[in-house]
Amino acid sequence: MSDNQPETEEATGVEETGIYDADGVISSDFLAHIGAAIADRATLTLKQDVSSLHQSEIGDLLEALLPEQRRALVELMGDDFDFTALTEVDEAIRLDIVESLPNAQIAQAVQQLDSDDAVYILEDLETEDQDEILAQLPFTERIRLRRSLGYPEETAGRRMQTEFVAVPPFWTVGQTIDYMRDDQNLPENFSQVFVIDPGFRLVGAVDLDRILRSKRNVRIEDVMRETRHAIPATMDQEEAAQIFEQYDLLSAAVVDENERLVGVLTIDDVVDVIQQEAEEDLLRMGGVGDEELSDSVMTAARSRVPWLLVNLITAFLAASVIGLFDATIQQIVALAVLMPIVAGMGGNAGSQTMTVTVRALATRDLDIYNAGRIIRREMGVGLLNGAIFATLIGLVAALWFRDPDIGGIIATAMVINMFVAALGGILIPLLLDKVGADPAVASSVFVTAVTDVVGFFAFLGLATWWFGFL
Repeated sequence: MSDNQPETEEATGVEETGIYDADGVISSDFLAHIGAAIADRATLTLKQDVSSLHQSEIGDLLEALLPEQRRALVELMGDDFDFTALTEVDEAIRLDIVESLPNAQIAQAVQQLDSDDAVYILEDLETEDQDEILAQLPFTERIRLRRSLGYPEETAGRRMQTEFVAVPPFWTVGQTIDYMRDDQNLPENFSQVFVIDPGFRLVGAVDLDRILRSKRNVRIEDVMRETRHAIPATMDQEEAAQIFEQYDLLSAAVVDENERLVGVLTIDDVVDVIQQEAEEDLLRMGGVGDEELSDSVMTAARSRVPWLLVNLITAFLAASVIGLFDATIQQIVALAVLMPIVAGMGGNAGSQTMTVTVRALATRDLDIYNAGRIIRREMGVGLLNGAIFATLIGLVAALWFRDPDIGGIIATAMVINMFVAALGGILIPLLLDKVGADPAVASSVFVTAVTDVVGFFAFLGLATWWFGFL
């Protein structure tokens, strides 16, 4: 999402706008004021109080309003509503607002947006609505948006901005400066000038500060640098974000399969991508898919069912292990009391390792070259933590039930389960990643299943063997 506000506007803070309370959320007074203005259809009041807000603040306001109030706000503000704010809200809210508007109004609003923001709004609409809206746009803009929408979702081509500045290498610095001053179709904000050959293939780039420091008669090819970090339009947006992070980029050229310049990816878009990907990983690790706070009860419930079902199956597997030792449990009640401790500690230890592993895989810090070392490290951590907590829990259990045998059994089971938890926490995500599955989605269920099964089997198996031996 692009941020086209001047720097002075971006600096506008909570203190100046006064729409947030001390906790950083929309204040109840401001929300009540806007709600009353909507109810009274006080168009002038809304335009005065909302139009001056930053797009992100309007987004927060939209999320705080009731659905019917959101739609009424957009309707009452008309052409004064900043559609860029729709890039700051949940998908469900954005669709709810856009679907309530006529396509002609959306087409008019889209023309005022940067291409990346326009694509962000259009990509979730039905193909029929997209075609109708695009048909009402000028030819050049329609072609640009169709090209971006033609790339797969969550790729650099979808997130790129198709407005950029490109010049041939034989131009002088003076010609380039005059071009940037005179052409009214250039983007409002940019930090690089790209250099292209007659076939529109990317040759290099020049930063604006380099242009300003060079004499007018110097040729662009003499001050440009080769673009070593051009991003393929089909590259996954997360991979593109990692390139930005690795090389501290502010912007990067986006090229098609023929190395022709088709757009530019900017740091503000990449920040949004990083946040989006982090949220997705966090939600998937909890087994809730792409759920958003604005989703309905049915949508939220439906997204959670699949992994709850898998979890139920693995729970039955753990229960079946317990069933193997029902006779031992009936004879020694202490085992039933202590069983959850072994499984719970193993589950937590496995989740810790799994979280570190999934994050390392996402950032590509974990690969084939260091996997062995990391696996050995996690095994060592599992053994060390297992020994520490085994000693603690073994002493407590022995004193609690006045039986040193119980303390020794749970201590031994704890060491085994903590070791297996650490091993499973790293091997399961690695295996899932190897077979092409998303480790963030599936790891937690399988790690929990492993720690429960191993924990119960080790604890109850050791108890059965030991007391049977005695």
